Amino acid sequence: MLSVRNFSTGFRRAGENLVAVDAISFDVEQGETFVIIGESGSGKSLTGMSIAGLQPSSAFVSGSIRFKDREMLKQPDAELRKLRGTEIGLIYQDPLSSLNPVWPVGDQIAETLTAHGLANRAEARKRAVEMLERVRIPDPHRVASAYPHEISGGMRQRAMIAMALAAGPSLLIADEPTTALDVTIKAQMLELLAELKREMALTIILITHDMGVVAEVADRILVLYAGRIAEIGPADAIMLQPSHPYTAALMTSAMISQTPAKQELNAIVGGAPGLGSFPPGCRFHPRCPRAQDDCRTIEPPRRKFGAVELACHHPIGDSMPAGVART
Repeated sequence: MLSVRNFSTGFRRAGENLVAVDAISFDVEQGETFVIIGESGSGKSLTGMSIAGLQPSSAFVSGSIRFKDREMLKQPDAELRKLRGTEIGLIYQDPLSSLNPVWPVGDQIAETLTAHGLANRAEARKRAVEMLERVRIPDPHRVASAYPHEISGGMRQRAMIAMALAAGPSLLIADEPTTALDVTIKAQMLELLAELKREMALTIILITHDMGVVAEVADRILVLYAGRIAEIGPADAIMLQPSHPYTAALMTSAMISQTPAKQELNAIVGGAPGLGSFPPGCRFHPRCPRAQDDCRTIEPPRRKFGAVELACHHPIGDSMPAGVART
């Protein structure tokens, strides 16, 4: 369904091109849930928005993003607007800031249909109520007439899902759809997405840093670090036996529930590099306990390693020089 090849994007600042996503390549198969994970600033959301042609106007792009044999980076704005909604649905991080505060929720969902000429106003309004009911919102007629601030965060997120799917897209890009939701509502949201995926034959690209979410829904996982792919492969292989030291560190730092009450939480030492300050060689080497001289000077090529592909000179499970501690 989706093929990304050598895709790069970034921003121009003071006459300099600052690369945020650097020559990444991956495929998304029809019907799968493809999860992109990584720390804040790794390029997750920028990658997702670029697939839908929503990168900022100040961004530069290169490479290729092909969706159903269409080259997205060469589509005119008018064609991209036709594709968004009908072919590609989007769920944004914060529904309160994404929804228009002065329009009733039902009108905003209905606009997805009228804007694409799929229904008149009356039909679109009826369809909006049906979509609210489909995403399990009680009393959908009342919620359709309510303004975003008049409904709960969980309902706003469900309304965003209803809006994203109203026109029947085949690809859903969900950017942190469970952010700021409590555990119970989060579980309901994941169950709802899984149900809608089956009913509507959806392909889902899920962007998150929540490892609990990843474990629940992922078929395959892409791990991004500082704009580059660290590891990519089947969810089971990556979750159960991560090979890249960065992936392993992410998994360990996420195990809050398994950390004794009086023990310090596991954390990744240091911070991710900012735009324009990427180190030479492997970008993770300043924070990596397995780093060697080659990591500091030579960019690791992406290679096959067991069931996954990764970019690492010394992956976990590979032989290490004497005296080097394993993670």
